[in-house]
Amino acid sequence: MKFTDMLQHCWDANQSLLCVGLDPDPKRFPKQFESNKHAILDFCWDIVKSTGDLVCAFKPQIAYFASSGAEDQLKELIARIHSEYPEVPVILDAKRGDIGSTAKHYAKEAFERFGADCVTLSPYMGFDSVEPYLEYPDKGAFILCRTSNKGGDDFQMLDCGGQPLYHAVAKKVE
Repeated sequence: MKFTDMLQHCWDANQSLLCVGLDPDPKRFPKQFESNKHAILDFCWDIVKSTGDLVCAFKPQIAYFASSGAEDQLKELIARIHSEYPEVPVILDAKRGDIGSTAKHYAKEAFERFGADCVTLSPYMGFDSVEPYLEYPDKGAFILCRTSNKGGDDFQMLDCGGQPLYHAVAKKVE
């Protein structure tokens, strides 16, 4: 099923626009996860099971898994979500944005290695940095235009012909 169809289905079925971020920081886990070699997977899976009928998507942040050497747990988490909640899309929060040849490998990582349904992308290196992701017609590309962090204003609010830069980016992405 296409990412957009999955998302629409969950919006309708769950009457929800809730996307649950999965940003596991083992230093903040409850004690029950201490000494558990699969703590990241188990912690995230508990969240998924508790919210699976309430969401329109899950969004694991790849850096949290990678910095702990837990890419295998990320892959397993996404596989479990697809198995137990097949209608709920997984958006891999990677914020990738690199030149075309490298982007091609990042797209393969997100969609083939991890099995994500969508990936977050930064468009600031131009269309060729996004294009490899579009070669996966059933997958999604969530293009960042405006972020919520305060430092985002440093560039996103720059005047670009009478409009903030993020408006110009959004129009270009459209």
